[in-house]
Amino acid sequence: MAKKVFIAATSQNCGKTTISVSLMHLARLKYERVGFIKPIGPKYEMYGDLMVDVDAILVAKTFGLEEDITLMNPVAMHRNFTREFLEGKMNCRDLKRTIIEAVDILDKKYDFLIIEGAGHAGVGSVIGLNNAYVANTLGAPVIIVTECGIGSTIDMVHLNLALFEKEDANVKMVLVNKIISVKREPILKLLRKGFPGRNLQVEGGFNYSPILANPTLGYISKLFNLPIHGDPEGRQRIVYKIQLGAASSQRVVDLLQESTLLVITSSRDELIVTLSSLYHIPAYKNKIVGLIIAGHTAISEITQQILDDSGIPYIRIHDSTADIFTKIMETVTKITSEDQEKINWIKANAENEIDFEAIDALL
Repeated sequence: MAKKVFIAATSQNCGKTTISVSLMHLARLKYERVGFIKPIGPKYEMYGDLMVDVDAILVAKTFGLEEDITLMNPVAMHRNFTREFLEGKMNCRDLKRTIIEAVDILDKKYDFLIIEGAGHAGVGSVIGLNNAYVANTLGAPVIIVTECGIGSTIDMVHLNLALFEKEDANVKMVLVNKIISVKREPILKLLRKGFPGRNLQVEGGFNYSPILANPTLGYISKLFNLPIHGDPEGRQRIVYKIQLGAASSQRVVDLLQESTLLVITSSRDELIVTLSSLYHIPAYKNKIVGLIIAGHTAISEITQQILDDSGIPYIRIHDSTADIFTKIMETVTKITSEDQEKINWIKANAENEIDFEAIDALL
């Protein structure tokens, strides 16, 4: 029988998956066999012939658990899943049984089992399997991951606690993520006063880091479903700044900062040539993550040759620079199995910022 923990959240994008990855790493330092399951997966990719949630794929590839992939996401919610459920083509009883059977197998196989929820407490209600209900069904103590704040954090935790308590789920801890490092202890001290009358432990998660907050070039490539040309190692680089290449070439170069992704139009031959040439210089290579070359105008033959010879990573897209810039700025990055730099950062920093013994002691 495995020790189990259910990782919940107050909302999407508050770092739940980052915490799951960090707990996988930390648990493996103490326990010989550590497993993972995401019972309900609302965001899937194809893994061979299987539809599997992206977080399950991330964990399987990162920690060598591919042999469990058929169990790691028993309910993958494809695009028409909700419609088909409401039309009576599937039912809650069968879906619940599928989840329980997968957990039972993993429970016997592992010493420690991480169960990751999907979004806030109510996600899954449409199919009768919200996170709170699933946590109680599986008998797993709950950790609620939330973003850092004071009043807003306490409010959001209370909102989610209401459903967990209604479903009689056992919430043990609130884990606060994305903390400004210099404010870590004062904020945690205040938050620990925000849940009077409840036996609820409040601990700190990860401090805020631009490494986790910002996308990789590979993520942006997947966002637009377009390939990256040039240096294949460039897809791992993290983008710290998005810059529109609308000014003169010299001005664009003067404004370059560390790890900049430039969005430029295909008609800017002189700028494309300038940036391609600078990419050979180490100081500028550190500043230039790559290019997104936008617009319908064809790149001239000689410019295309210089671009390709330079090895500078670039994505060619026919949308406008304004649309591209807006889409990138509005997206929220999610860690994938390809983001090795981010995964390595999580593992290294988890040992300093996450108190695994405090978590383990509650289970």
